[in-house]
Amino acid sequence: MAGRSESTEDHLERIQELVDQKGYARVADTAASLGLSRSAVSNMVRRLARRGFVNYERYRGFTLTPAGRQVAQHIKARHKILTEMFEILGLDAATVDQEVEDIEHHLRPQTLAVFSKLVSFWREHPGQLRAFLRYSKRR
Repeated sequence: MAGRSESTEDHLERIQELVDQKGYARVADTAASLGLSRSAVSNMVRRLARRGFVNYERYRGFTLTPAGRQVAQHIKARHKILTEMFEILGLDAATVDQEVEDIEHHLRPQTLAVFSKLVSFWREHPGQLRAFLRYSKRR
């Protein structure tokens, strides 16, 4: 996404997951979840607050602003589409997780839209999916 780094998106996605679970996020929880130091997460949270994505008060929990929630929802939807597509194609869970993490930040909106349509098409036409899977096994 233009103007947002992978790190920004990863932080927003994880903060939203924590808020969904607990009603708020804390630096320590976010750091543990992302495998980062508390100081790195604290610095990012302050940057996210300056950019209008996070409601942040030092030494307290934080939440996403409406703008931050909108970005996090977009990231979650993108993640879901890619996960569904790779699962439908029969990739194992570890491969799905790694592939999604590797490519999710690098797709243009029009590419993601095509993937979404492909997933919907295969869900509505499972015979076409089965035909593709048979074809791919022969190659």
